[in-house]
Amino acid sequence: MFPVAVIEDAAAAEVSLDPVRARLLAELAEPASATMLSTRVGLPRQKVNYHLRALEKHGLVELVEERRKGNVTERMMRATAASYVISPTALAAVQPDPARSPDRLSARWLLAVAGRLVRDVGLLITGAAKAQQRVATFALDGEVRFASAADRAAFAEELTTAVTTLVGKYHDETAEKGRRHRVVLAVHPSVPEES
Repeated sequence: MFPVAVIEDAAAAEVSLDPVRARLLAELAEPASATMLSTRVGLPRQKVNYHLRALEKHGLVELVEERRKGNVTERMMRATAASYVISPTALAAVQPDPARSPDRLSARWLLAVAGRLVRDVGLLITGAAKAQQRVATFALDGEVRFASAADRAAFAEELTTAVTTLVGKYHDETAEKGRRHRVVLAVHPSVPEES
């Protein structure tokens, strides 16, 4: 089971957003059968099986093992990931495009950049899984408390200068075997953690 997976297909996104199926995905952090799940979620086993087949069809759950119980074979299922992110590719015709209005101070532009990040990393993960390779990535996450809006603006200016200097130092347009990497830095107000 992956800690997080990206849903790129519109049909898989639709299946995952159904409240009953989302609940089943949460319950399937540990392997369980339709019979076990039916008592947990309060639905008939046949209805749970129906939903499990839909989730399995879209790769959101997987068969862990089959157990023989008398004349019946019990299928133990598990979610393929602990959590899921829906990629903008699932909404291909209306996915965000940062190029439409590049305003580095706009929260909506930041959201479009974040959407592109989810799309790109999802595609990289999918491609790497097929090639049985790892994706070379790096992420930095932190929090800073600014004393004033002026301090925040000064921080943004210094950060821009530092990153521009680093990009200029390491970017080599002539490197024959070089591979382009996207650099995304974001600063936004922190949202309190849910308790």
